[in-house]
Amino acid sequence: MSDPRTIFGATDPRGGIASRGSSFLAVVSRMRYIDRWALMRSSRAENLAEHSLDVAMIAHMLCVLGRVRHGRDLDADRAALIGLYHDASEIITGDMPTPVKYHDPAILDAYKAVETGAERRLLDTLPDDIRPAYEPVFAPADGSEDEDDAYLRRLVKAADKISALIKCVDELRAGNREFESAEATCRSAVDELAAELPEVADFVTEFLPGYGSTLDELL
Repeated sequence: MSDPRTIFGATDPRGGIASRGSSFLAVVSRMRYIDRWALMRSSRAENLAEHSLDVAMIAHMLCVLGRVRHGRDLDADRAALIGLYHDASEIITGDMPTPVKYHDPAILDAYKAVETGAERRLLDTLPDDIRPAYEPVFAPADGSEDEDDAYLRRLVKAADKISALIKCVDELRAGNREFESAEATCRSAVDELAAELPEVADFVTEFLPGYGSTLDELL
């Protein structure tokens, strides 16, 4: 029987992936092992892969709304891709709880530096000829953004907040009062974004109310 390691990639004598192989997607696939809401008692655990998929879908919809209804030049597919990878660094760093991350500016700055380092380490696992295609997903290639791309990234961040609110809504619907305070905080943040970003306001009005309902209620 063939050694499975020779099927999935070249191996060195110790059984590892040889230098000509790439571990990028294998590392990314481990998002499903990173649980979110570490300080909370959840009725159902949420992992990073689930969250990233939600953010990608919501970000895509926000950009479609922006393009169709508000005349913005937004690439919805790019927003979805950024959403998929927006927390990929947490595969290496783990998910730092929000109350800890934002407790002190020094902690936040230090965490951002660690996060940037983790993203570089992840990009380093890509083949040299493929890496340039992925670098702009994590950050603009030259460290700057044009107005449309900056706005698109704001919508991805808004999608992240909306996803967190949806988790809180689901937990409260399941009778878990543990998320009452988090729901109020997340809803306030989303409401502030809705006041600034018309795409978020549209989403909150038309799409958000369905979350937390049963399938029979939805269909």
